Amino acid sequence: MDKSDPRTGLQGIVQRYAGRPGALLGILEEAQQADEHKYLSEEALRQIADMTDTPLSRVYSVATFYSFFNLKPQGKHAIVVCRGTACHTRGSLALLLEAANRLGFPEFREDEEPSFTTEDRMFTVRTVACFGQCALAPVVAVDGVIYSHMNTARLLSILETLRKGVRK
Repeated sequence: MDKSDPRTGLQGIVQRYAGRPGALLGILEEAQQADEHKYLSEEALRQIADMTDTPLSRVYSVATFYSFFNLKPQGKHAIVVCRGTACHTRGSLALLLEAANRLGFPEFREDEEPSFTTEDRMFTVRTVACFGQCALAPVVAVDGVIYSHMNTARLLSILETLRKGVRK
């Protein structure tokens, strides 16, 4: 986000939503999208609170209530593994653990932290409770594209393709 450009910086975002119902959600969403690492930094949250004359506690509670807001820098590519019942019984845990292992997180435990981002910020892997695609289980989303009937070989192929910078 070019903070010096009033049309694209936080000031421009806040101005576009001024007086609109639900403005805070829209501001947070657009600010996150505009950030290079697709997250809301503490600085951004403070600035939004100041610019909208909203208590920081309210801005923070909105940002932490909705799971699509990120408070940590995200990777260039988002890998989202469904952990719903159908996906779980069809192997999503093995997919998640294999992805974690291949991306340098062999000790990953989803009960401790539901996501991780690689040091090079190439990948963020996280889980969701359910995509609502149970008949297609196990399901994994890669950069917003749903892949059904996922298996380890296919997931590793996708990761390798993304690592090489090629779109599948």
